[in-house]
Amino acid sequence: MSIWRVKPISAFEADMKKSDLKRVLTRWGLTSLGIGAIIGGGIFTLTGIAAHDYAGPALALSFVIAGIGCLFASLCYAEFASVLPVEGSAYAYAYGTIGEIFAWFIGWNLILEYMMGATTVAVAWSGYFVKLLHLFGINIPIWLCNDLHTATAKIIEHNKEFPHDLIDLPTFAFNLPAFLITWVVTAILVKGIKEAASTNNIIVIVKIAVVLFVIICGAFYINADNWHPFIPTEVPALDALGNATGKMNFGFGGVLTAATIVFFAYIGFDAVSTQAGEAINPKKDVPFAIIASLIICTILYILVSLVLTGMVHYDQLDKAAPVASAFSENGLTWAVFIITIAATAGLTSVMLVMMLGQTRIFLGMSRDGLLPPFFSKLHTTFKTPYKSTYLVGTIISIVAALTPIEKVSEMCSMGTLLAFGMVCVAVMILRYKKPELERHYKTPAVYLVGTLGVSFNLFLMTQVRHDTWIAFICWGTLGIIVYFAYSKKRAKLNNPQNEIEEIQ
Repeated sequence: MSIWRVKPISAFEADMKKSDLKRVLTRWGLTSLGIGAIIGGGIFTLTGIAAHDYAGPALALSFVIAGIGCLFASLCYAEFASVLPVEGSAYAYAYGTIGEIFAWFIGWNLILEYMMGATTVAVAWSGYFVKLLHLFGINIPIWLCNDLHTATAKIIEHNKEFPHDLIDLPTFAFNLPAFLITWVVTAILVKGIKEAASTNNIIVIVKIAVVLFVIICGAFYINADNWHPFIPTEVPALDALGNATGKMNFGFGGVLTAATIVFFAYIGFDAVSTQAGEAINPKKDVPFAIIASLIICTILYILVSLVLTGMVHYDQLDKAAPVASAFSENGLTWAVFIITIAATAGLTSVMLVMMLGQTRIFLGMSRDGLLPPFFSKLHTTFKTPYKSTYLVGTIISIVAALTPIEKVSEMCSMGTLLAFGMVCVAVMILRYKKPELERHYKTPAVYLVGTLGVSFNLFLMTQVRHDTWIAFICWGTLGIIVYFAYSKKRAKLNNPQNEIEEIQ
């Protein structure tokens, strides 16, 4: 039982034929899912964190850097999707080319990617929802809409600004809005992919309209002085309580760190590939949707980041709701209502697509025997993996209620970067080993693009904070233990009737 065994292409084709998933997604339905996942966390939330703490006005450059890395990976994803149009994304691609151990490790990190991504967005949704309620005169206690660390930091800041209105530091905090929205999305996903896609399409139309509004309207309120210096001088990094961390922020290093933070916002095109099992014509439409959604959203990201840092000095941007705060600072209170409502709805669609992708990764791994049958059990009526959806909803809701947004967003980026790099390796291996396979889309200059994609993603991983690396290594170690303790012995490739290919 070699850990390098490869799942035959014929086995993937058999999986596609016997799949019980409903094929209802069109080309533009898939593209809409990609846009739904990409636009949201990056524009409505991470722009504030990345600009305020790391990149300043050069956040636009961070988006360019992250977008280039994603472009290399997206071209490789597109070729794979045309060859292996099955749920499982990068996990399935690696299983068919590099070997089981790599496939498992990628799948394990995709679990981290989507789970932490959805958690990040749930926390961001809470920030905008609380702001929306505030606009209508409804205020939620700080300890009931933040994790304990963030609630403590906010109360300390409040007490410094208003010493005559002191608030006691909390001993307990729970982000209730983040917890509740996770269960709303979970209920939609259990109902079915068609309902989820329809909900997403409506939200995406509203979201793009508001993003265009932000760009066009905000452009009239840009103060070019806010862009100087474009790349701020390096300064000592401080934690939420104002203590020095021993690191430096801003400078070009800060721009790179910001690129790793906003990178997670691009995983929408990866989510498209997880929906291949529910696409009507996956071999042609999935590659189109992957590239189209990435190009559209990258352009919008760059424009929005330039507008925001031009409207408000980067150190004045609100980290929880930067877009709304930028318009509020310029006296456009009427626009704040529109933006806050759209952001709240938009972040819902991001959560929907990320949790959708998460359950399909589980589904693919379970059908290969690497995870228990629990994860591939479909609902008799809705034909959705309802058990794993409920499990994912439980985990995300609890983590979102108790964890700071900065921590989970960086963990998500690590899983994304590794998966993208491995896909770039896998597509080169498949082109070399199986040149005869039918490819409806071919990555141009595949060996150059693949090499650049691997190098770029590994380089960005070196820019991630030390604490994130430690957590990532712990997660990876746990994954290897699970593989050897459970997955290796129960993989369906252990069946001697299956044709097992070995990478020599």
